[in-house]
Amino acid sequence: MLLTLERLGNWNPQLFREIKGRFKTRNIVLATGISLFGQLLLLMYHFTQLPVLNPLDKYYHNRYCTGNDKSVYSGASCFILNGNFVIDWQQWWLDVFMWLSFLGMFALLTAGTFMLIGDLEREEKRGTLNFIRLSPQSTQSIFLGKLLGVPSLLYLAAALALPLHLWSGINAKIPLSLILTLEGLVIAASIFTYSAALLFGLVSSWLGGFQPWLGTGTVLFFSFVFSFKPISNDGYDLLNSFSPSTLLPYLIPETFIKTQRIFNTNEASYYLSHLKDWQWFHLPIGANAISTACFILLNYGLWTALIWQALKRYFRNPNATALSKKQSYLLIAYLTILNLGLILQSSSTLSQLYFIGFGIVLVFSGLIAALSPHRQTLQDWARYRQERLKTGVKYSLIRDLIWGEKSPAVVAIALNLLIVAALFVPATLIFAQPGNRNQIILALLYTISFLLSCATIAQFMLLMKTSKRSLWAGGAVAAGIILPPMILGVLSINPGEKGGGLWLLTPFALDAIKYASINAIVSTLLAQFAFFGFLNLQLTRQLKKAGESASKALLKS
Repeated sequence: MLLTLERLGNWNPQLFREIKGRFKTRNIVLATGISLFGQLLLLMYHFTQLPVLNPLDKYYHNRYCTGNDKSVYSGASCFILNGNFVIDWQQWWLDVFMWLSFLGMFALLTAGTFMLIGDLEREEKRGTLNFIRLSPQSTQSIFLGKLLGVPSLLYLAAALALPLHLWSGINAKIPLSLILTLEGLVIAASIFTYSAALLFGLVSSWLGGFQPWLGTGTVLFFSFVFSFKPISNDGYDLLNSFSPSTLLPYLIPETFIKTQRIFNTNEASYYLSHLKDWQWFHLPIGANAISTACFILLNYGLWTALIWQALKRYFRNPNATALSKKQSYLLIAYLTILNLGLILQSSSTLSQLYFIGFGIVLVFSGLIAALSPHRQTLQDWARYRQERLKTGVKYSLIRDLIWGEKSPAVVAIALNLLIVAALFVPATLIFAQPGNRNQIILALLYTISFLLSCATIAQFMLLMKTSKRSLWAGGAVAAGIILPPMILGVLSINPGEKGGGLWLLTPFALDAIKYASINAIVSTLLAQFAFFGFLNLQLTRQLKKAGESASKALLKS
């Protein structure tokens, strides 16, 4: 054991540190007891669901009886042989397997998220996180040690539940290959979720002790929603690629597909039939369990790789932006292509615009936060730009705004919006109905102009001297997105009624375009782009002033 620990310490000192602090007798006994007691409780619950002989009952119906009239609610008619009921043990073990799969997945994702974010919050509070930054370990080694070591007791509890999971699946006549595929997806989901939890713990240190609860609640909510969402053959199917439970309908034997009440429906076949119709650019990704699992694994892998790039950037330099501009272009292109492939399944392209519009606003709100540098970084950039211009060094402002790490993010946000438009406009012209094409393209233009203004306002706020400028920037963008539609909704102003043209000033102008006149559309679009130009003019003046004042202070000193 000592030799193993020594090798572990040489391979990854951070992992050794985490395990040494957690693998104590009391903690091991507690994790083992919770895991075994939980499994025993699950088995006892299912044993209580078996039929019991009662002299007062003449007719017996139970979920685990073997009659042909089996249903979700009343169960099947029971047969008695030698004083005992004939039990359908395959159905019983299948229920144990399904419940163990769901409970295990939720426990791994939520408990692991809470542990990782809480650990980072404690490290930040004690000041030891800065000490770790100074160590010669690579960022990957440090976070790999965190990811493997912090939830190590949780991994022990999951490993103790693995034999029951395999045994119940085998007794339910589920192929071992499918069971292992599901477990592989749960592992991939855990790596993705834990990586996102580490990044969230780093960027939201200002939340203090509220961090773990917010992160865990978010993971629990989305895990629950994604787990019970059927394939709807539209853009919303993107959510299914973030849940291992998407694969579960393939694991249910055909005999029991209509009796699986865990899906909250009397026909789980609904989930399976729609899953088999799941397509991406008309490729049948839902045709079988392997293709579905590969698509979900690919999605997890790409997102996890992106998160780790952000972790490496942000950990070594907390003042850096979470994403580089090059990474943002790749991310937006990937998301746009992924959405386009799923949207082509839908027979109504216009109905998908509500999903697309909301998705663009949500993604770009996060992108503005991830790309926009703060005051000190902008001051340094403006100062060195002034110095380069004075010394005559060859310098390209456009190149710096597109690729530079410290330059303002407005041009990068504009390029990302152009990537979305460059992919969606041709798809609209090809696949949308002729009567809807103008409406879709105009709605995209309104969304682009609105988000450009939001990006400039956020960059303005991040130039403020206050220490709470992140809150001001986030609050300003959130207010611009949420308040206008909310006010119009409270006032019961609909797009087709008098005053409905005000919806053109919100990021959700799709319905308003249908009823607005040409003059109103042109004037509001020109007004929005003029407002964006005015904001950028003011931002340029502020940056120039910041660069000049910093240079004067430097020369004076």
